[in-house]
Amino acid sequence: MIASLRCSNLRASAVRGPARGRSTAVIVRARGPIMTKKGVAFKKGGGAPEEEMEPFDDDDIGTAGLAAIALGLPANPLCYWSEFTLATTGKGLPDGPGGALGAAEGISYLVIVAIVAYSLYTKVATGRGLPPGPSGLLGAVEGLSYLALLGGIAAFAFKP
Repeated sequence: MIASLRCSNLRASAVRGPARGRSTAVIVRARGPIMTKKGVAFKKGGGAPEEEMEPFDDDDIGTAGLAAIALGLPANPLCYWSEFTLATTGKGLPDGPGGALGAAEGISYLVIVAIVAYSLYTKVATGRGLPPGPSGLLGAVEGLSYLALLGGIAAFAFKP
């Protein structure tokens, strides 16, 4: 049995199945644009009236994106190692030969903060996060950087 309800430019149909008269599907179709006080709510055929966002071009990430990939890939594991060491011993990584390891640790934290700041800036400026990049590397670096930042905050907060 099909029941229909017509109201201005809306048409709702409820299809009742054999399960004791319970409604199993409700279909709402607009025969034209649905007008609200603020303007058009939905176009004919459904969907929001906003323009469709174009998909990201994976290869067009720019110089900043390439730098984020190149610096973020080695910086994230170094930060994770440093956070683990801080959480278990209460100290950061040892200085290493000539202070190189300590310097790399500090630079890695700066890279992580820069990647997160770049991601947040892109989100505010464009309404989207960073594009995935070639082979999804920029998206992976972005996600790992957020995890490293969160891990760093937790390691400093709960250090012994």
